[in-house]
This record gives sequence, C-alpha cells and structure tokens, in this order.
Amino acid sequence: MNRPPRFIYLLNSSQRRLQQYIAQHGNGLSSAQGGVLFLLEREDGSLMGHLAQVLDLAPSAISGLIDRMQKAGLVTRRPCPVDGRAQRVWLTEAGRVQLPALKEQVRSVNALLQEGFSRDELKIVERWLQHIHERLAPSQHEV
Repeated sequence: MNRPPRFIYLLNSSQRRLQQYIAQHGNGLSSAQGGVLFLLEREDGSLMGHLAQVLDLAPSAISGLIDRMQKAGLVTRRPCPVDGRAQRVWLTEAGRVQLPALKEQVRSVNALLQEGFSRDELKIVERWLQHIHERLAPSQHEV
C-alpha cells in the first residue's frame, strides 16, 4: 500500500519530543526562554512586540513568557521611553550568566539531530523547513 507522507504528524510529534528532550536534559529553561535570551543577547532592550514576532509567539504568549522570566530574574521589563504604551525587555546579569550553558546545550542538541546525515542531506532538510516557515507565514495564507 502506497500511503502519503505523514509530514504534519511527524513535524508535530518531533517538535513535542524535542521540547521534552530539552526539558529533561537542559538547564531548566524552555526553548522559548532560551530564544528570548539569545535574542536579547543580540538586541537587548527589544520591544515585546518584536520578541513575539521574531519568536513566532502570540502577544499574550510573549507577555506570559516574559512575566515568568522576570519572576525568575532572567529579564527585566521597562516602559519604552519613546512610546509609553510599549515595553522593552532587557537581559539581566542572571540571564546573561545562562547563555554559555545554553549555547552548549544548543550545540549538543544540534549535533544529536544531525547524526547519521550528510551535509547535503541536512541542507535539503534545512531548505525544506525554511520553505515551510516562509510558505505558511501568516501573510501568505490569509484570505
């Protein structure tokens, strides 16, 4: 029997397993928290909306995420001096201290994910995932 590929199932299941792996083998930070720390390392003082956009999160999700990270002492949030309605997020020293271990964790997980694949195969996988990311961007499928 020739069945169609199960891309949706495999992507969803793989994403959940990756999140579980990170939670079990990581340093106590979720991948979303790690994403915030990495982004703030490059763009400290980012607007909440910018964080949500770059990390593909809803505004309510980024708000809750930043609340939890602020309570953990990883970030601080202050009103934007230009637009009082907006808030900017800053990396704290405690958040900055997490970065070296977080970078090592990313290297380790990436190495695990790449095992058994050639560089050419990985380029195709990366291109395919990038295609999905771009093809399913909200502006691409809104009616």
